Amino acid sequence: MSLYPGFGAGGSSTQTQRAPSPVPAMVVFNRRELAAILDVYGRQVAAGEWRDYAIDHGRETASFSIFRRSSEVPLYRIEKTPKLARKQGAYSVVSATGLILKRGNELDRVLAVIDRKIRVVV
Repeated sequence: MSLYPGFGAGGSSTQTQRAPSPVPAMVVFNRRELAAILDVYGRQVAAGEWRDYAIDHGRETASFSIFRRSSEVPLYRIEKTPKLARKQGAYSVVSATGLILKRGNELDRVLAVIDRKIRVVV
């Protein structure tokens, strides 16, 4: 008698062996993308406009949310969706109301919509 069920003296198995399923890949921001986002974020924090952020990585989308206060809904979400790279662009900036402000394949151009430079008014 065999210690393992399904494996008798003849060596044949009545159960099929399955390979373990691969872990689904997560969408993340790479170092260059995160540096560009944090550059814009840092300027707005220095100006006193923004105060908090959150990063979320999922199977289809990575999201960088920007908050005025941590107890509120995000003012903006910077999203990376690689599935949309050929259609509308992998990057988008979404407002608090869900309106897509800008979408494209170049992160710097997409970030320009929320990157207000500090200007001196004379």
